[in-house]
Amino acid sequence: MQVDVNTGWLEGVAVCASPFYGPRPLGVLPSLLVIHGISLPAGQFGGPYVKALFTGALDTDGDPRFHELAGLRVSAHLLVDRLGSVTQFVSLAERAWHAGQSAFEGQVECNDFSIGVELEGSDTTPYTDAQYDTLRWLVPALRVAYPAITARRVVGHCHIAPGRKTDPGASFDWLRLAEMTGITPPMGTG
Repeated sequence: MQVDVNTGWLEGVAVCASPFYGPRPLGVLPSLLVIHGISLPAGQFGGPYVKALFTGALDTDGDPRFHELAGLRVSAHLLVDRLGSVTQFVSLAERAWHAGQSAFEGQVECNDFSIGVELEGSDTTPYTDAQYDTLRWLVPALRVAYPAITARRVVGHCHIAPGRKTDPGASFDWLRLAEMTGITPPMGTG
């Protein structure tokens, strides 16, 4: 798999375009990779709800568990489901709305300079071997396409929004990811 750096789209993955994105600041290329965990409803996997959320099609009136998501405009660049399949929602050249209020090494607004990868999972449910197998090729492909994403600039949502976010959670194996991809696990994860 390769990234077309001219368009910001990965070759050979499913596309489900999100309306929730905007331009990156002029001249800014991705220099941070943020790993997230998501499940809708919480702790349940395999349904259509995450894609519906990222595309603005989630029926928040149809299920009381989704009421708090009404009006939420959120996206990620990529989603890796429990089977390891990748769906792209936003071009990597654009600013997806995944990080929220965030900072990394003193730089705020991480959406401006990051790529958001959502893993279908939860803080307490181990991620699947298929997801790690996908990350084995995905993380290096993103780092080759965007060399400013160094080994130390692959982090979790919890690292850029501490106290506000906990994902991908204790169930994510940072040491396994490091062994597979050559990244440096974020502080406090090993």
